[in-house]
Amino acid sequence: MGFARTCSVALVGVEGVVVEVQADLEPGVAAFTLVGLPDKSLIESRDRVRAAVVNSGAEWPQKKLTVGLSPASVPKSGSGFDLAVACAVLGAAERLDPRELTDLMMIGELGLDGRVRPVRGVLPAVLAAADAGYRQVVVPERAVAEASLVPGIAVLGVRSLRQLIAVLADEPVPDEEDPLDEGRPDPLLAGLAVPGTGVSAGLPRGDHTPDLADVAGQHSARRALEVAAAGRHHIFLKGPPGAGKTLLAERLPGLLPPLSPKESLEVTAVHSVAGTLPPGQPLVHRPPYCAPHHSATMASLVGGGTGLPRPGAVSLAHHGVLFMDEAAECSPTVLDALRQPLESGHVIVARAAGMLRMPARFLLALAANPCPCGRHGTTSGGCECRPSSIRRYRARLSGPLMDRVDLRIAVEPVARAELIALGRGAETTATVAERVRAARERAEARLSDTPWHTNSEVPGHELRTRWQVHPGALAQAEHDLECGLLTARGLDRVLRVAWTAADLAGRDRPTKEDVNWALELRTGVRRGAVTAMAPAEAGDVCQTTTRAPEKRR
Repeated sequence: MGFARTCSVALVGVEGVVVEVQADLEPGVAAFTLVGLPDKSLIESRDRVRAAVVNSGAEWPQKKLTVGLSPASVPKSGSGFDLAVACAVLGAAERLDPRELTDLMMIGELGLDGRVRPVRGVLPAVLAAADAGYRQVVVPERAVAEASLVPGIAVLGVRSLRQLIAVLADEPVPDEEDPLDEGRPDPLLAGLAVPGTGVSAGLPRGDHTPDLADVAGQHSARRALEVAAAGRHHIFLKGPPGAGKTLLAERLPGLLPPLSPKESLEVTAVHSVAGTLPPGQPLVHRPPYCAPHHSATMASLVGGGTGLPRPGAVSLAHHGVLFMDEAAECSPTVLDALRQPLESGHVIVARAAGMLRMPARFLLALAANPCPCGRHGTTSGGCECRPSSIRRYRARLSGPLMDRVDLRIAVEPVARAELIALGRGAETTATVAERVRAARERAEARLSDTPWHTNSEVPGHELRTRWQVHPGALAQAEHDLECGLLTARGLDRVLRVAWTAADLAGRDRPTKEDVNWALELRTGVRRGAVTAMAPAEAGDVCQTTTRAPEKRR
């Protein structure tokens, strides 16, 4: 009887669970049994492993073979266990020394010819191995760069099972020819990308970044984007079609600072599992940008799928921007699913196969038209929508969701003079990003001894008690709170935006102007003397708003 064991990793969402791969040989009719809650692709590894072992020059044992994946209660999926299963079988057959396999972590798919193919999720798998105390990991040669991102781990990259057998048996390592031809795509990388993923999958392609200088006019919206990037505040852009809402949102990721080393590992791990990590880019440095279509389903947005859930758009936008264009056309149920991750920074998806926690700390950008036709409130007019239709259209964005959005900006059509003057004196993305970086540094210095990094993460209780604003700065905000125009959450978010405005201006604490401007960004109404508006238009304006005196007849 022969027995050997080695280890691999099962991915549960974006986290890895160490799995012990055990192989047992007993006298009897030749058979290969795989146990331990494997899925369909893992059950098929029996044929892949047998063919790979034979084509690598090793002898397949003609005995009763049982391979167990422990713990058996954890669902296991994918082809990343092939390499560990093959080595465990060879160890049980005494082709390899079982003692050499015990402390090794193996991740990789085997081709029928014995080549080792890369799989998705190498980075989170190696992270799980490092947390479990393993110090040696064997991965496909194409995945060495990704696995080497984890400190304290010795990575061995192999091109074929034949090479790994030679290394473990202390034999001369054979040279394997690289079948990749010049100018042709690498066939070994074909399985890393999920079919259909493109630029909307989350990661920027190439070095080109949309420039903010390309946006004509929109001075208020440009300033709001700067505040959103500096404090990671959620933003809502409302305006007629063609005003530039999408143009502005696409330039928001370029204003965000580069990812920190910890954030880069988190983002790379998510995209490695999702199959959206570009080949040749083992580490993501720039914030992701995910813009799902307004017909996106609940599972595609928050995560889901058959069996164990997969990362959704909220996780693909982790530490980046999630842009929901035509938000009023989205399903209200789908949009309301964003309420929990907006507060907590993660999403917990419960399915029959298990419950998963996936990261989802993103900056939300919403864009919508003012009415079904998009012309309501414009200077040109022409809106033929009924008031009831306008109310129903706006009600698709629920109050609890909008209460979590800090900045609400009206994007007006660009004037002819601003279009003609495009590029003259307009600030570039690099210029604004430098101010954002300086504001982030001020906030991090202030929050250095706390678990928070940006103003949007600070709880309202801390803002009201630990960091004080200028005396009298909250007068208007307190007045709006008494009128019922602000909720307690809304007041906290006004304070967060005011602190971001102070950081951008280089002040040590917010002034009355900062708070009033934050109120204006949240409500869309200028403070001070405001002309009378109909209740449907006034919305967030208190009934005691100052009005111009009427003339005597």
